[in-house]
Amino acid sequence: LAMIQARVAKKDPVAINELGEAYCHGELGLQQDTRKAVELWKEAAELGSIDALYNLGVAYEYGHCVHQDRAKAAEFYEKSAMQGCVDARCNLGSYEGQEGNPDRAVRHS
Repeated sequence: LAMIQARVAKKDPVAINELGEAYCHGELGLQQDTRKAVELWKEAAELGSIDALYNLGVAYEYGHCVHQDRAKAAEFYEKSAMQGCVDARCNLGSYEGQEGNPDRAVRHS
C-alpha cells in the first residue's frame, strides 16, 4: 500500500487506478469506499489510464456511487476501447446490441 501511495503522490495514473480498485473492493487493508474509488478513477482517467476509463464505464453502467447512466458508461467504454481495452470493447458491443444497433454491436465483438 505504501508503494502505491508513493506512486499516487507522483500522479502515476496506473497507481491511482490501482488504489481506486483497492478502495472499490476493500483490499490492501483499506475499508471499502466506492465513492473514493470513483474519484480516483476520474483522476487516473484524466491522466491517461485506459483501465480507469473502463472502471468508470462499469461504475456508470451499474450506478456504483454515481447516477446510473448507460449512455455515459458507453462513452467511457468507447474511450477505453479505442485505446485497446478488450473488456471495454466487449461491453460496448453488448451495449450497442441492447440499444438495437446490431451492426455496431458486431463491430465490437
